[in-house]
Amino acid sequence: MADSLKRLVTAESCRLLQEKLENWYWDYEINSCDQNLNRCCELIEMNSVIQGQLFTILNETSREGGHYGGVETIKTRLLPWLGTCFSHATSGRLFETNLSFNQDSIEKERQLRQLATSQTLQLQEELTSTRLELDRVQQDLAQTQLALEDTKTKSATTLLTAADEIIQLRAVIARSRSPSPRRIRSRSPSPLPLRSCSPGRARSTNASRHGVLVARFGDIYSRERFDAERILRAYIGDMEMVQRIIYTAAVESFQAAKLAYRQFKMRVRKTLSIGHSGPESLEDTVLDYIVHHEDLYDVQASVTEVIRSMKINPKISFPPEFDFVVINSFIRELCRVAFSMQTLTPPLDIAFGMDGELFSETKYHRSVDSDYTAALVAYHVWPALMENDVVIVKGEAVTKRGALWSHRSRSRSKSRSRSVSPLLSHLSRSRSPSPRRSGIKITG
Repeated sequence: MADSLKRLVTAESCRLLQEKLENWYWDYEINSCDQNLNRCCELIEMNSVIQGQLFTILNETSREGGHYGGVETIKTRLLPWLGTCFSHATSGRLFETNLSFNQDSIEKERQLRQLATSQTLQLQEELTSTRLELDRVQQDLAQTQLALEDTKTKSATTLLTAADEIIQLRAVIARSRSPSPRRIRSRSPSPLPLRSCSPGRARSTNASRHGVLVARFGDIYSRERFDAERILRAYIGDMEMVQRIIYTAAVESFQAAKLAYRQFKMRVRKTLSIGHSGPESLEDTVLDYIVHHEDLYDVQASVTEVIRSMKINPKISFPPEFDFVVINSFIRELCRVAFSMQTLTPPLDIAFGMDGELFSETKYHRSVDSDYTAALVAYHVWPALMENDVVIVKGEAVTKRGALWSHRSRSRSKSRSRSVSPLLSHLSRSRSPSPRRSGIKITG
């Protein structure tokens, strides 16, 4: 044992290990990564040599103590240290276990992601199916609403026809008795059989109805128009075409409502003229009757005529499976407002607009996507509201350079695909209106 210990001291391995350790410490910051690793490996090798010599000395010393010499020291000092060493030695296996565990976790995470993706796709398919089902339900609801409106209109028409017969019968009885004009005025029944109304109601409420209708026209522009755009965008991707469709719906709604009002007025005048007598003129009586019975306006007939006209309008295009019934409520509200505007004195109307016309600051606002240096209107977004050829509410238009050339090109391309000219269509509607566009079905 003494010889082994002497050789260890003579070799000065520990002092050399200490010197190399100190030198590495001072050079650590300037060394490269490979140099530092080489230094560390060198020190580990020297330390293992020293440990081997020390274990040799330990064996020799334990043999010199006999069977039981140094047992307590080995138990309290060596074995715990060896246990620690073994735990470090097994750290590699633990690392492999951890690596395997991490790989399992990654695989499970990948499977979870795949499951989540498949569930997301399934939910999207279910959502699409639900939306299609909702669209079908909305179409069924719209058709049911149309049928209800038709039933309501038929009922109102029946009541009005019965009222007309009552008026004619009372007029015949009055003529057969031949009373004096004073007695006719005192005893004859009111010419408004459905409900009573005060004389001159239309003119006395003209200003208030004017303000309400102008405000309602602005509300349709600022609210219902955007709702209609949102609905149309689900079927038509071109925003310009969506805006053209909405503008066309507004124009056709006013045309249909004005025609319905003229026909309604003629039939009411014909009916009330049979037994009319009183301080008011026949025109005032007719106007009062219309204002008081606006709920009898057959708005569904006008809506149907608007949709029919839009389907053959050469300025707009749409998918074959598309139906304008999806904006039925928007067209219906426009027809109602346009019809009520005809009962004003003077009546309100929308301005005539044409693609390629000179932009007017007094009639239109420019859309935000317009070319503000362009002088011509590319297309209209919303019509201006007029009173005696004076603009009271501005419309909206899009201006772009080359709008006239674009308009002519579009007109030529549309004329090849459709045989109906917009001018001829307009003239035919204005000169010889179809009975289906009438607003009230009154039998004279």
